[in-house]
Amino acid sequence: MNRTIGRVELVVRPPSNLLKDLKVTVQYKSLVSPSHETEKRSIFLSNIDQVLNFDVQTVHFFASHNEFSSDLVAEKLKQSLTNILVPYDFLAGRLKLNPNSSTGGIRLAIECNAAGAGFLEASSEYALHEIGDLVYPNSAFAQLVCITMDMDRENDASIKHPASAGHRDHPLCILQVQCAKIQVRWICNGHINQSFIFDGQSFRLFLDNLAALAGDKLLAIIPYSDREILAARSPPRIAFPHPELQELKMCTQLGQDDDHLSSTVFEVTQEELDFKIFRLSCVDLIKLKEKAKPTSSSSSTEGGTQSISSSRGVTSFNVVTALIWRCKALPACDDQYGDDDGMDRESRILYAVDIRPRLTPPLPRSYTGNAVLIAYASARCRELEQAPFSRTVEMVHEGAERMTNEYVRSVIDWGELHKGFPHGDVLVSSWWKLGFAEVEYPWGKPRYSCPVAYHRKDVILLFPDEQIDAGCGGRNGGVNILVALPYDEMQKFQTLFLKFLLGD
Repeated sequence: MNRTIGRVELVVRPPSNLLKDLKVTVQYKSLVSPSHETEKRSIFLSNIDQVLNFDVQTVHFFASHNEFSSDLVAEKLKQSLTNILVPYDFLAGRLKLNPNSSTGGIRLAIECNAAGAGFLEASSEYALHEIGDLVYPNSAFAQLVCITMDMDRENDASIKHPASAGHRDHPLCILQVQCAKIQVRWICNGHINQSFIFDGQSFRLFLDNLAALAGDKLLAIIPYSDREILAARSPPRIAFPHPELQELKMCTQLGQDDDHLSSTVFEVTQEELDFKIFRLSCVDLIKLKEKAKPTSSSSSTEGGTQSISSSRGVTSFNVVTALIWRCKALPACDDQYGDDDGMDRESRILYAVDIRPRLTPPLPRSYTGNAVLIAYASARCRELEQAPFSRTVEMVHEGAERMTNEYVRSVIDWGELHKGFPHGDVLVSSWWKLGFAEVEYPWGKPRYSCPVAYHRKDVILLFPDEQIDAGCGGRNGGVNILVALPYDEMQKFQTLFLKFLLGD
């Protein structure tokens, strides 16, 4: 049975009528070139961009609009994509390899060659209400996103790739537009791009610009594409230890080092996972913040007594992240050792921090590349269990505060000398306040926007709730926590989560 507070459901399980096949049919696909000639150039990718090379998939659902048929929406989006590939010329480019003078190896770059971005039109046999709860991470949503452009199939033989072969043929951005074939129409945009193209904030700005062009308006903001602003120093200077990063000594190029990925939170597990949404309302967040307030001026830790600043860092993100850390770490400590020794194990949580305002001088808001770094907090399991919740929240806050200009530059320089990945027990990836659902298209705002769920048990996603929250004055101020774990681990996570939230 689902646990609720009032009418707010805390644990969202898969609907009984969950569609596993949306019956999507691709009707048209092409490579879209920039509307005007663009400069042939190579774009430098920073060491932050280079950390991982994987696909980022998002879906954006819209209700039907009387003045915009699905055909008209597709036409406008295709033309907007054509136009936006001029200021965002790198989206029409291809991945290439450049020599790395610092290490004698190679590094990734983008060749701006106007090879084209992918565009598809598709249809589904279902109405939007038949798809069900858009919040629940339905694996069938992956059908709304095109992973690769196979232009050699029947009816597409006349379309030639301007690039050579292999990875260099792959578009860096693909937009798939679909609608219902039946009378009750709806629209969904499915976006896929490589992780080194955008971070969450720059992708939001891209969507704002795409929507503006679709409405025959000027760009909402001019993109800033010079990524050398985040180049390593010469010579590199690693000024801090970086336990949040793990060096991989035996790496091959272009993501072929899959054997090493098992030691990172980005491992795609082969285990069967139980997907659940833990839904926190605005009222729940207020209660968590109350729990996070210190009850005294100090707390006892293994190293003695440590002072706690009053309400320091008690933000919605910090309290949710601290709760996730507790619920994920404590069962793992028990399972690994089965006795008290497990409580002496160190646990490390990772989470992304926007470095734009933390650099000196700050990065432009319109910076198009990746400008987030992985912050971390570490503690022994015993401290997570015994210390006040306020201390756990403060450790999360301290991890973000560690991201000064010097620390960020040290991380970038570390990446110049080493190849590696973020290293921890769990990564919290927040889509919560990026505002994808606030992008205004001519046919309205998305009814819901979300990432396509992936099979990684050590990555926990935060994204906004679509339900209107009476406790927030009629706003949808809550948060959904997407957790994917093996069944037994999920039961332990859920028990701790509900006990902490409902126990007092």
